[in-house]
Amino acid sequence: MSNLPYRLTPPLEPLPPPQEHRARYAFVRGVVAGAADLDPAAVLTATVAGATFGYNIGWVVLLSIPVLWSVFSVSSRIGRDSRKGLVELVRQQYGRKMALALALGIFAVNFVMIIGDLVAVSDALSIVTNQWRAFFLVPLAFVVWYMLIVGNARKSMERLGLLSLFLIAYVVAACFTVHSPARLATAILLPHIQATAAYSMAVIAVFGSLLTPDVIVWQTSSKRDVPRGTDSSHNTESHAGTFVATLVSLSAIIVAASFHVSDPLQMTTRSASQSLAFLGSAGPLLFALGILGSGMVALPLLAASLSFSISEASGWASGLNMEVWEARYFYLVISSILLISVVISLFGVNTIQILYWSQVGAGALVVPILAFLLLLGHTRKVVSSPNRPFDDFCLSFALVAMFVANIFFVWTEWITPRL
Repeated sequence: MSNLPYRLTPPLEPLPPPQEHRARYAFVRGVVAGAADLDPAAVLTATVAGATFGYNIGWVVLLSIPVLWSVFSVSSRIGRDSRKGLVELVRQQYGRKMALALALGIFAVNFVMIIGDLVAVSDALSIVTNQWRAFFLVPLAFVVWYMLIVGNARKSMERLGLLSLFLIAYVVAACFTVHSPARLATAILLPHIQATAAYSMAVIAVFGSLLTPDVIVWQTSSKRDVPRGTDSSHNTESHAGTFVATLVSLSAIIVAASFHVSDPLQMTTRSASQSLAFLGSAGPLLFALGILGSGMVALPLLAASLSFSISEASGWASGLNMEVWEARYFYLVISSILLISVVISLFGVNTIQILYWSQVGAGALVVPILAFLLLLGHTRKVVSSPNRPFDDFCLSFALVAMFVANIFFVWTEWITPRL
């Protein structure tokens, strides 16, 4: 018998899809990324912002397009080049305390979003079946748990993500509700920006709804298993995701601008579905199916990215391609979060309020995340090539703009009234 030490054989790197199918696969993944980015929180946030400030908030979506494009591109490249997640890279490059602080921020935002999205999807099923929403909370959480721990999460999300295309009804509705394209263009390109806490809060929420921390963490962590040499397909993916997310978000704002309510934050998911009521009985149904599809993509993504953040900050093994016994703490976090979310949801939750405020939190948390993307994108130990100047400009602009918006909101909302 040989006395040579046993050598572990490194796992083979997954093969890329055939060349002729890469563009199609990338487009489907992009649609899923856009659907996940446009989860129920984003749709309802756009509805609240549009109902409150009309077309004058639409410019935020337009400015988000190049930022989303750059964030998707940079975060995916960091994950592919380093084969590590965002929080893990922060821990290795900037210390455990910094990583834990970032992970706790992501945990807080994602946890609130999971509760809100779980209730929103239950509300959508309630609209379709005309049953009490509490009946659907436990089955929905179990489906998400099964997708992540037993089934194939990525394939399930790609298939369920196609349901979110029902939200294209917002695009159709926007075309019918706009009576003056010139007025729409003027309001979006030359908006009446209000120097109020409510308006700055809406700006932060809309931007945060399009650039949620969970999507960035997912883009980085999930790309660890993606084959190298597929840069062009990832460009297609980021473009498709950006297009889907921003188109539907802007359309929701346009439709909601003509949806008159006394207090938008007091709306419910069912009342928000009435913004498509002019399409007849099909309007609320299309709304519900779109929320169902986007929510069933967002919920596993939120739970997984939350667990990625905690596991990477703590140094635990993590990955959806790993067996349960190989990453038991990673899967334990997922199971615990879904269980706790169901329990809290059963006590009654105002869906619109919790999701709107969660997007405000996301808009605040995205500031340090953008800073880390800028720094990691130029760290030679992490990436094989630095960020493009265009990406650096977009990320820097978004970082400064969101920092100023957050400071203004805090000043006008909490500091000025106490002076």
